[in-house]
Amino acid sequence: MQPVASLPTAPQKERAVQKMFTAIAHRYDLNNTLLSLGLHHAWKREAVRISGAAGGDTVLDLCTGTGDLAVLLARQVGPEGQVIGLDLNERMLQYGRRKIERLRPNGNVTLLRGNAESIQFCDRTFQVVTVAFGIRNVADIPAALGEMFRVLKPGGRAVCLEFSRPTSAPLRKMYDLYSFTILPRIGRLVSHDHTGIYDYLPASIRAFPDQERLKTLFSETGFSPVSYRNLTGGIVAIHIGVKPAL
Repeated sequence: MQPVASLPTAPQKERAVQKMFTAIAHRYDLNNTLLSLGLHHAWKREAVRISGAAGGDTVLDLCTGTGDLAVLLARQVGPEGQVIGLDLNERMLQYGRRKIERLRPNGNVTLLRGNAESIQFCDRTFQVVTVAFGIRNVADIPAALGEMFRVLKPGGRAVCLEFSRPTSAPLRKMYDLYSFTILPRIGRLVSHDHTGIYDYLPASIRAFPDQERLKTLFSETGFSPVSYRNLTGGIVAIHIGVKPAL
């Protein structure tokens, strides 16, 4: 088994993560494609499909980064809908705004700076809240889930796309080899990064709750029902939680 790199403590985590993502923002999209072998595009499309976002809906995308999911959601909700993407990292948001300007999705997208643990919107604002490959980077995961629950309308859906635990032992062994040996080397080479983020990322995935534990965290927040779907043998999973209707 490969050694796990040490993770920042909770008080340090937000600053450390933001510093690392600022350093790689210029190569973030390219590295996502290279390191996932292009699969992240299919994973994100499936998360948007599962979200059930419909024409005219108001949707919040947390930890939006450069806005990939926000763009896909905007196409789904159409010109009568509204997508808000929140992220703490202003440099990532700058690249996301350029992407939106270039792609001009058939929908309204606004990218704002904001914290998933303290969302600046009122209770019961959104039909759908999404987060893709971001919740494991927040300092307080239960707080972020609580905020997702708070800003959802009754009957609304929270959708979380995140790396998880492969379902078979051989795949876990191969995935560990890739994550802790190959991925950091490729990441550093492409982004010219020296912050250590490509050592941090696989360690953060290892430390993140597996499918069943994350399902439990959703349930403890108040979502019901809660389900998940494994993709690519459990390398990633999509969790779906519904805020009960009044």
